[in-house]
Amino acid sequence: MRDKDIKEQVKYLRETIHRHDYLYYVENKPEISDREYDRLMEELIKLEKSHPELVTFDSPTQRVAGTITKVFPAVKHRVPMMSLDNTYNKEEVLAFHERVQKQLPGEKVEYVVELKIDGVSVSLLYEKGRLIRGATRGDGDQGDDITPNLKTIRSIPLVLRGSGKAPKVLEVRGEIYMPRERFGALNRSRQKEEELLFANPRNAAAGSLKLQDSNIVAQRHLDIWIWGIGYHEGFKAKTQGEMLQSLKKFGFRINPYFKLVQSIEQAVSYCQSWEKKRKTLEYDTDGMVLKVNPFDQQERLGATSKSPRWAVAYKFEAERAETRLKEIIIQVGRTGVLTPVAGLEPVFLAGTTVSRASLHNQDEIERLDVRVGDWVMIEKAGEIIPQVIFVVKDKRTGHEKRFGMPVKCPECGAKTVRDPEEVAVRCPNSFCPAQVKERIRHFAQRDAMDIEGLGEAVAGQLVDAEFVKDYGDMYSLTVEKVAALERMGEKSAQNLVQAIQASKTKSLSRLIFALGIRHVGSRAADLLAEEFHSLDVLARAELKKIEAIPAIGPTIAESVVEFFKDPHTKPVIEKLRKAGVRFHEERKKRIGPFSGKTFILTGTLSQWTRPQAGEKIEALGGRVSDAISQKVDYLVVGENPGSKLEKAKKLGVKILSEGEFARLIKS
Repeated sequence: MRDKDIKEQVKYLRETIHRHDYLYYVENKPEISDREYDRLMEELIKLEKSHPELVTFDSPTQRVAGTITKVFPAVKHRVPMMSLDNTYNKEEVLAFHERVQKQLPGEKVEYVVELKIDGVSVSLLYEKGRLIRGATRGDGDQGDDITPNLKTIRSIPLVLRGSGKAPKVLEVRGEIYMPRERFGALNRSRQKEEELLFANPRNAAAGSLKLQDSNIVAQRHLDIWIWGIGYHEGFKAKTQGEMLQSLKKFGFRINPYFKLVQSIEQAVSYCQSWEKKRKTLEYDTDGMVLKVNPFDQQERLGATSKSPRWAVAYKFEAERAETRLKEIIIQVGRTGVLTPVAGLEPVFLAGTTVSRASLHNQDEIERLDVRVGDWVMIEKAGEIIPQVIFVVKDKRTGHEKRFGMPVKCPECGAKTVRDPEEVAVRCPNSFCPAQVKERIRHFAQRDAMDIEGLGEAVAGQLVDAEFVKDYGDMYSLTVEKVAALERMGEKSAQNLVQAIQASKTKSLSRLIFALGIRHVGSRAADLLAEEFHSLDVLARAELKKIEAIPAIGPTIAESVVEFFKDPHTKPVIEKLRKAGVRFHEERKKRIGPFSGKTFILTGTLSQWTRPQAGEKIEALGGRVSDAISQKVDYLVVGENPGSKLEKAKKLGVKILSEGEFARLIKS
């Protein structure tokens, strides 16, 4: 076959396979048998193998990557992926509609109502009709690049249908989910292999998308529904309904149950109808989404810092179940907090068997008046976390027993303490095995030192075997020691030790977060690393110096100082230093006209979203804070500002209108 003929045949095979993928996975209308499909794929694989120069990124043969993905790079969303405000009943939906009407006086308002899929939100970026990148929602401003794993989902088109008419740039948003039948099969397989079971289909989908081996992801048979767009160039649609129809023509899988309604009463009625029949679907839903249909009205309604004003979620009532509370167990966390947990007679609820539910603290136990032996009503908060809602008191026999928090830690026997300003009861022993296990888990988590393979079970074994007494000891672990743990082979031990050693080069902000300083989250860790650029400098910093950092309040500052003054901290820090963990990094200089200036944004801005305005401030050398104080230089005020405006006036903070802010940026 001539080169020209080979090239044409490869093109024909790709287009044909893409077409049959669409018919099978999107339209559910296959035209050929599985064997015929396999023959087409086998021929394409053979031709591409003989002519590797013809292999393209969007070829059907490239859906499953041949390599392991070690890192998922961060991706900035050009248009933030915002969350939705929730409503839980008809009255709250009507209140949302009243707010919409108030902002659109005299205008007719119609809605598109869609199923709210209980899955994982992702964005897919297409350029000239070809899939370029896929990412998780993350925190809404940025997520993780998981393109290799998303390409394994065959209902996601690699090339858009009619790609010659596709927009120059089109970013679509959708929900990845695992069908219930597939979820059940996956858990049965994991149970057979004595692996941890997934709690529900959503957790299974989320876990699958972060696997390093896309071959395994492909075997999970995930699926997607597309529900919206983000950044785009050249995409034309005037309404939400028109947009969904246009996306369907491009080959995207659009949920068929969306409905255009002419009144809020019709919207509520449609929501309530699905609440009764949602279990007939092959996938989980946790509510409905109401969206103002015309895009021009959406634009005028705008958004708050977190949520659009033109859309709202109607959450289905959580499923409830009645069961007996057999015991109250105490769990000890990494900061020593004792958390009471209800041990229940197992009951099936919202797709899983529930045998435990958090009782939070002694105050919550007293509020519920819950006793050991009570019959209780439980539900899943967000259909994920089981919680006790109330006690079925008419079933009491008189033999139920009241519960009090222990005066001694159940793990180490130390006398417990309670801060008079807190509800929490704590174990003060820093060497309590339960605390050590949780601190090691925290140190190793993905947002901290990202030590793969060091989860709850392994952390527990390491502490129980007395191989580690703190996270500093992990860096002296050997393959031989780790391999001696139960169900830990030599290969797994090698991988874990390598992952621990690789973590030494993580950034200073990750290390600060990993230390587990009370009240210091990842954002505070970023600010501390940026200000002090050295763990040693931070350890010596005075309280006033830390408090002076915008967005670091006195509570965090006091916690940092106390942590480094604690006599138990220094030996652990020295172990990390001796191991070669990165303690220093170059100071990032903020250069620009806003250098040394701190801004706060409040209200709704018409020209930018808050993250976009924040980016502009930081690009000019400034810093954005959330907490209003005398350390703030400017408060930028948009429409409907909150209480920060009045506080800023009292503190003498300079106030800028959006127009003044825009002129300041351009000056």
